[in-house]
Amino acid sequence: MKYLEYTPLDRINDFLSHVNLGERTIKGCLEAYSCKHTGTDKKLSLSLENEIFDYLGRSSDTDSSSPVEYLSCRSSRKTLIYLLLTLYHMYPDYDFRAVKAHQFFTEESWDSFKQIFDIYMFEASKEWLDANEGSPLLETLYKALDEVVKVAECEIYTYNPEADADPFLERGAIWSYHFFFYNRKLKRVVSFRFSCVSNLVGEGCLLDSSSFEDDGEIFDGMDM
Repeated sequence: MKYLEYTPLDRINDFLSHVNLGERTIKGCLEAYSCKHTGTDKKLSLSLENEIFDYLGRSSDTDSSSPVEYLSCRSSRKTLIYLLLTLYHMYPDYDFRAVKAHQFFTEESWDSFKQIFDIYMFEASKEWLDANEGSPLLETLYKALDEVVKVAECEIYTYNPEADADPFLERGAIWSYHFFFYNRKLKRVVSFRFSCVSNLVGEGCLLDSSSFEDDGEIFDGMDM
């Protein structure tokens, strides 16, 4: 996997590096990678595939929720390994296990991504408009992603691990999301993680969960 530099992504990254909203801060980061193996990627890729084969050889689970059917498909294994290699490049000190990590990936659509983005990045989008006259943040993001991975041709995934197995989780995190936009034909993947962190924790104050109840009310009744 090779890190790719794209100016349109840099502009959004500069903005999302620290969006201070008073009691909380929104952060975001876009990273683009080529899926061409470099350095230790081949060895790691082989190790991950062997782990999957070992699991398939031991498993006789016919439950529909079992990952056996998914992992038995060569193209699915290849996609999972590319996503894991991306994670390894972002967090080289963290041990991502293929079979377990599979449970945390969910395939999404642009519409489902847009719904999450519109809700959770609403305040950041307002700040973007104040600072940048012209295109809304989501429209700018779409154009940047389209330049790198052609959104219409992408497979979109979320990565949502358990809290104790999440290398991205920061102290004081209120919410966080991690999306991957993978273009199989171009062999490129873009990682987009964005989160909201309480500024009160950084100041040594104790958080009361009721502080954010009002925020939660806006999601009541929504199909998330």
